[in-house]
Amino acid sequence: MGYVRTRLRKDGSPRYTAYFWDVRGRERSAGTFATRKEAVRAWRRAEAGAGEGRFADLRSGRQPFARYVSLVWLANHRMEANTRQGYISVIEKYLLPEFGAIRMIEILPSHVRDFLRRLTDAGKSAMMVQRCKTVLSSIFTTALNDQVIALHPCRGVAVPPVVAKPLTIVSPAEFEAIVEALPDEQSRLLAETALEGGLRWGELTELRLGDLDPVTRMLTVARTVVELRPGYHPSGARFLVKGYPKSREFRRIKLSSTLVARIRAYAAERGLGSDDLLFTAPQSRRPTERRLLELPDPAGATAPNAAGRRYRHGTLSGYSMGRCRCSWCRAAYARYRAVRRAAGKDQPRAGRRLDTDGHIPRDWFRQRIWDPAVQAAGIGRRVRVRDLRHAHASWLLAGGADLQTVRERLGHAGLRATERYLHTLPDADDTALTAFHRTRAGIRILRDVGTSATVK
Repeated sequence: MGYVRTRLRKDGSPRYTAYFWDVRGRERSAGTFATRKEAVRAWRRAEAGAGEGRFADLRSGRQPFARYVSLVWLANHRMEANTRQGYISVIEKYLLPEFGAIRMIEILPSHVRDFLRRLTDAGKSAMMVQRCKTVLSSIFTTALNDQVIALHPCRGVAVPPVVAKPLTIVSPAEFEAIVEALPDEQSRLLAETALEGGLRWGELTELRLGDLDPVTRMLTVARTVVELRPGYHPSGARFLVKGYPKSREFRRIKLSSTLVARIRAYAAERGLGSDDLLFTAPQSRRPTERRLLELPDPAGATAPNAAGRRYRHGTLSGYSMGRCRCSWCRAAYARYRAVRRAAGKDQPRAGRRLDTDGHIPRDWFRQRIWDPAVQAAGIGRRVRVRDLRHAHASWLLAGGADLQTVRERLGHAGLRATERYLHTLPDADDTALTAFHRTRAGIRILRDVGTSATVK
């Protein structure tokens, strides 16, 4: 049974605070009102809601959004380390500037709707707008379940649709050209394994020699590795190995005898043990040797600098004082630095060490190994390492493999994710077009036969 307590303001006017007891026997406040009648209604509603498990703790709901997220939600919400890193990035960049100072119970669907609309008007992609809503909805779902709030502000709020772009699959000829352009045996073997196994990058770079059974040719995908910023790693490192793949269940993939033989020869040449990484990053990076350009004598002068002065092209003054970055001025400065290094006057930069424990950094491989090979292969579009996984699925389905087999090899949770690879090759619809024209031709034949019979 609840009750009402009268409070007096400084000017002597009364205010009425409603109190009730929750299911645990704790005294709770249902709010303060201008009249006793409103207060009585409030504690009766709160008492009924507490009995049904629908009571929201008003004291918790009065805390600012920033305090709840940092001290309650992030501190107690369980999620993967890489997911936490991505969520915190969205929270700090978008959510805290917008909702940080607002009380939890004061955030309404209209506020969320207006926030997402302004993100769209600012040119943010539909994917980013949806991601902001996803993080925000996760926060408010926890707050609603913990009875911090009584209303879910994200419920019923729509976001711009994320349009799925059609997949452009790497053809066998394009893949062969890329492999030929890769600089060493490790990168070529890595690409072959990624294509034939349909592996994700984290699964591919965490493969160890013991994961492959050379007799049965079965490759067990049992782990994955993710790259993190040091603040999000339990020990401050960069790479975090998880003892399960993304699907959270092991899967086994059979490889061809040719690929298995290449892997075994590669491992024997490097002396790899069963626990050693199959693909590793180099321990150091050599400084880039710039080729000095042989250019004709320059003509003319640089554009005026801030002081209005102009300098001749191809001189140190043109590069340093004129701030000119044309080919002649850059070549002059490069020759000057090369001469000084040859004379021992400047210390050349030593090779930098990669921040790695042996795992291959994704960006380093893309920028230094993969993208140059794609460009050298003459492919006129962007091709990612991840596209080899798409090619694996598409080639299997085009060759007659059933959806369930492809799903199991890729580690998809359901067939819907696998179905997107149907009819992705350029010639995948040839069979459908042939059937269409065959049917159309048959209708024409029947029509012509019917016309001839009518004439007779």
